[in-house]
Amino acid sequence: MDVPPVPKTESYFHLHLVSDATGETLLAVGRAACAQYSTVSPIEHVYPLIRNVKQLDPVLADIEANPGIVLYTLVDPVLTGRLEDHCKEKGIPCLSILNPVLSLFASYLGTETTPRVGGQHMLNAEYFRRIDALNYTLMHDDGQHTENLDEADVVLVGISRTSKTPTSIYLANRGIKAANVPLVPGIDPPGELEHIRKPLVVGLIASPERIVQIRQNRLLGLNANQSDSNYVDRHSVSDEIAHSKKLCARHNWPIIDVTRRSIEETAAAVIALLQERRRDTAPAQ
Repeated sequence: MDVPPVPKTESYFHLHLVSDATGETLLAVGRAACAQYSTVSPIEHVYPLIRNVKQLDPVLADIEANPGIVLYTLVDPVLTGRLEDHCKEKGIPCLSILNPVLSLFASYLGTETTPRVGGQHMLNAEYFRRIDALNYTLMHDDGQHTENLDEADVVLVGISRTSKTPTSIYLANRGIKAANVPLVPGIDPPGELEHIRKPLVVGLIASPERIVQIRQNRLLGLNANQSDSNYVDRHSVSDEIAHSKKLCARHNWPIIDVTRRSIEETAAAVIALLQERRRDTAPAQ
């Protein structure tokens, strides 16, 4: 289908995401694609759990009222046909993001799909492993319950405002038990951290300028006094970073600089280190 371009005078477009499950797959793909276009921004319309015609009809009316791009993940052929026919009639671009992938799988595997609505969200062993990891991570946030740090897959260490908590939670959602331990000036790290053997310990650092900026914003949000606080003093922050680097070097812990990394990029770097470590320690076949 020939897709009409967005007029150059507009700085936004409507993006309709229609799913018979949670819509997470569509959101991830849609946002990844939108990130490649810096001059236009999407107005997202997300329609999760669309599983019958009665639920689909209001979606079609909204698409017609706000034409743009339609991406969908629907298993039911009746719903798929109704959505595609409506978009074709109105001249609205519409695409299933899974069909090309499923076609490739079918071609390679030599077998057809068994359609299952929300199949990736089944309550299987992998699901419960992620829940177990999330529970562990929440209980071991910010240096809590260090007595069983050795049960973790990953332990993140770093000074305040190096994104330890959000990175840990992101890892937990990938099924990785992640604890995090803050490095506080004038206070020794917990003794358990010095002796753990099973987990991968990773140090997170950032530039002094970045740390100071984040801390200042935090204090502003708390309406706290910044005038005499070492917490936002650049030289003090530099000393904290230097101390954390020395600690990591002493224990041969890898370091990740998060200054210009998103949480997702930091987590991906941690996962790569964890996979490398597991490969190195795996018994020879």
